[in-house]
Amino acid sequence: MNLEEFLPPALDLLAIRSTADRPADLHRALDLVLDLVGPGFTVERFDSGGKPSALLHAGERRPFRVLLNAHLDVVPGADAQFTPRREGDRLYARGAQDMKLSALVLARVFRELGRDLPIALQLVTDEEVGGYHGTGHQLDRGVTADFVVIGEHSALRVVHESRGMVTARLHATGLAAHSAYPWLGDNALLKVTRAVDAVVRRYPVPAEEAWRTTVNVARIGTANEALNQVPADAEAWLDVRFPAGDTDFDGRSPEQVAAHLAAVSGVEVEVARVEPPHRADPANPDVVALQEAARAQGFSGELLRKHGAADSRFYYGRGIDAVIFGVGGDGQHGPDEHADLTTVVPYHRALTGFLSRL
Repeated sequence: MNLEEFLPPALDLLAIRSTADRPADLHRALDLVLDLVGPGFTVERFDSGGKPSALLHAGERRPFRVLLNAHLDVVPGADAQFTPRREGDRLYARGAQDMKLSALVLARVFRELGRDLPIALQLVTDEEVGGYHGTGHQLDRGVTADFVVIGEHSALRVVHESRGMVTARLHATGLAAHSAYPWLGDNALLKVTRAVDAVVRRYPVPAEEAWRTTVNVARIGTANEALNQVPADAEAWLDVRFPAGDTDFDGRSPEQVAAHLAAVSGVEVEVARVEPPHRADPANPDVVALQEAARAQGFSGELLRKHGAADSRFYYGRGIDAVIFGVGGDGQHGPDEHADLTTVVPYHRALTGFLSRL
């Protein structure tokens, strides 16, 4: 693959403001990539929650040997970020690193190999807002595979594990009273503070990066507005991140997690979401082969763990090994997001080498 020939369609894709609130641009981004792949493939289109997606393959749908997954949506950015600019080996734009360049490489590799190999290309447009209407929706409709490569940025390293997420609220009820007579009341803020302390003692904040369950206390508040009143209600917001294998959270329903946190905290708990973690077996021959393909291009191919969530969690929940493997760059979701152009051609070669071994 020639980088200079690859860049013009990449610039066109990066210029599309494909954020969740712009459905027409989500369709434009999807259609651009479908046009790049070209004719000769079966294209299954999906639409869920106003978010379009597509599955491309040769012939009838079946359990694919390898599924290539890419999302074409981006988070909001400044106007200037949708006018891509190149500075040496860096390409600056919203979505350059996360993950439009990787998506185009996956599309190109599929175009070159998809007619001869049992692979498929999955294009979605809602990863940045949860993935339920893209990857999640397609899997609910029976799409499956033996192994999945997700083109999120990794600088040709192999992300085999990421943490799950719980969003919860602790609720405490007390008794209002005049603040001059606190013994006549029951301070709900003190209750919820003690509850938060109990949760943080169970899951302490690490002093440095650690692969274990962590809790972020995002907010503590009350409806009380009077300085001279004992608060009768209070709540705290918690963001819990947990690795695969943590039996307090992994594989648990929202009701089970709420009961667990209530037992720890001693107050009422409401759990809004439980998102599963993701883990692929490092000994899986496909994981090993992908590492070898990266090393053949002069990269380490080392295994990585990511603390954030990705669409890989949908596959983990169905017993399918999925890894994240993409181009390099920096500044994800920030004002200086950029892709490292020196990784684009090696990424194409590594994917081609990996898939050719099938």
